Amino acid sequence: MTDAAAPAAAPSPAPTAAEKAALLSSLHVPGDPLVVVNVWDAITARIVARTPGVRALASASHAVAFAYGVPDGEGMTVEMALDAARRITASTDLPVSIDFERGYAPDAAGVQANVARLIEAGAAGLNIEDSLAGATSDRRPIAEAAARVAAARAAADAAGVPLAINARTDTLAGSPDAFDEAIDRANAYVDAGATSVFVLGLRTEQMVADAVAAVRAPVALFAHPGYIPLARLAELGVARISFGPQILGLTLAHLASAAEQLTARGEYPAELATRYEL
Repeated sequence: MTDAAAPAAAPSPAPTAAEKAALLSSLHVPGDPLVVVNVWDAITARIVARTPGVRALASASHAVAFAYGVPDGEGMTVEMALDAARRITASTDLPVSIDFERGYAPDAAGVQANVARLIEAGAAGLNIEDSLAGATSDRRPIAEAAARVAAARAAADAAGVPLAINARTDTLAGSPDAFDEAIDRANAYVDAGATSVFVLGLRTEQMVADAVAAVRAPVALFAHPGYIPLARLAELGVARISFGPQILGLTLAHLASAAEQLTARGEYPAELATRYEL
């Protein structure tokens, strides 16, 4: 007699929204940073999510907006932003942080309502920024900006989802020497409920180290060619590294190069034979 075949193991249940959010927050570890390769639609989310070593995803509003054919800086409507979020979050079981720009609302009450909808769309976290019209523009008054972070936290609390709020301060992008203001804003956002702070405009190793020491939460930053090496950023205690629209630029540069090579009747690019499945 032969033993009957063992029954196949039941698939693991998908993580809940609360579990994804808690996991996303836990991945922001100073010295062991979460590196997010920013995505903008379902297929980029699926491809990046399948890549070994990837632990979470993050969208980039600039890339999402360009995919819709509109400018960055809330050129999208909130409906467009939520639609993109749904498509990305539905593409993976990994936690997803959505770049929610300025919250798509003129006041804190509107931010709270929109963040509640973003959680329903599957977001485990979000970026929310304090500038009025772009990274180098004036910032909202600090109390007003903090109230908008608190509104996002209130929406998360009401939903029972410990949303990972990556509050972005654009202080140094607009005023490169206003380091003290950047730190004051960062800590005000932490007090309002941010779980990490995205400090745009940290230019040197010393600035990075000083920010890590002064901010009362994990520090996130934007990396780019010619900047501090990724390994060194980890040594300095950074907790999250992203690349924003540069990943879109990387992708489109390869597309443009292939288009030029093919229309010139050149060699077939090797990647032309690569096939991706949904």
